[in-house]
Amino acid sequence: MEALKQGADTLFILLGAVMVLAMHAGFAFLELGTVRRKNQVNALVKILVDFSVSTVAYFLVGYGVAYGTHFFVGAEQLAAKNGFELVRFFFLLTFAAAIPAIISGGIAERARFWPQLIATAVIVGLVYPFFEGIAWNQHFGVQGWIKSVTGAEFHDFAGSVVVHAVGGWIALPAVILLGARANRYRKDGGISAHPPSSIPFLALGAWVLTVGWFGFNVMSAQTLDKISGLVAVNSLMAMVGGTLAALVAGKNDPGFVHNGPLAGLVAVCAGSDLMHPLGALVVGAVAGALFVRMFTLTQNKWKIDDVLGVWPLHGLCGTWGGIAAGIFGTKALGGLGGVHLGAQLIGTAIGVTWAAAGGLIIYAGLKAAMGLRLSQEEEYDGADLSIHKISATPEREANW
Repeated sequence: MEALKQGADTLFILLGAVMVLAMHAGFAFLELGTVRRKNQVNALVKILVDFSVSTVAYFLVGYGVAYGTHFFVGAEQLAAKNGFELVRFFFLLTFAAAIPAIISGGIAERARFWPQLIATAVIVGLVYPFFEGIAWNQHFGVQGWIKSVTGAEFHDFAGSVVVHAVGGWIALPAVILLGARANRYRKDGGISAHPPSSIPFLALGAWVLTVGWFGFNVMSAQTLDKISGLVAVNSLMAMVGGTLAALVAGKNDPGFVHNGPLAGLVAVCAGSDLMHPLGALVVGAVAGALFVRMFTLTQNKWKIDDVLGVWPLHGLCGTWGGIAAGIFGTKALGGLGGVHLGAQLIGTAIGVTWAAAGGLIIYAGLKAAMGLRLSQEEEYDGADLSIHKISATPEREANW
């Protein structure tokens, strides 16, 4: 029976890893559909190569930083217990690799290729797993301290803060240091529209992410005996709430509509194992409206050219999710309890501060050392031709 349980757990978490791996295709197509056509190839290549660099960095360094273990032993030892620890690494890697995939959308269309790969290695090898270890592996006694102060530990079941808020807040200084895309904001105060190149591809990316998210959330249980249908239904309700709120707040804009479910799913990750489904619906709806409002503010008022809106979507909605777990996870609002708003505020603040500081140090250092941005000519030609020497539709352009 023990051998059967080990095999079932390994298969369970492997399926979760594969579902979250598929989400990276969603990241790729969401970015491809949002950027202009001359940057589509770059979007696809970045996500795949970022994932590959993330794998090496997390295998060699990051997983050890977060969980105090390593894989520098014989294959016989690695294969013990059906290789569960190896597959667990695979599953958690897909979370870690989401960080550079998130950042990629914010810095799209004008970032140099190799400096971003260096940033990916440092972020996935050190910055992300440092906080991951604090939140999910009791590092440095931080969780114990939070519990002594508030009576409960910081709770983040599937990564509203650990993954999404951290990714979004790392991206913010990168976006600001890069500056806006050429001609995005005119000297006369006007704003040049850079509409999505393909709503169908944008929608495809959103749908792939949405489906994979049920592996992201439900499989965060990591073993079959801890699986919870509550997590699945709460994820569904938050997704629906985010979609409907974004539809209304975004006035039928398809870009907002397809980012709405993602906003809801980002926000519900932390408390998806605690909330009542109606609470999850509210959390998702707030996140959908928050994304629309803050994306509009950053782009039009503050003139921060965050191409895919990754700071509002992941940074702010992830922050909201961490806090919301301490509100809607309580028994007073129909949740399971065992969570405290004060603990959620402290843990979320630690994650946001660490991410923003880490992002600032990394990207400021890279900007000073080697530059972050394509030249004016390269940006005008597009990242596809400048970096990869081919466009998304070379045959059609040759015929023209």
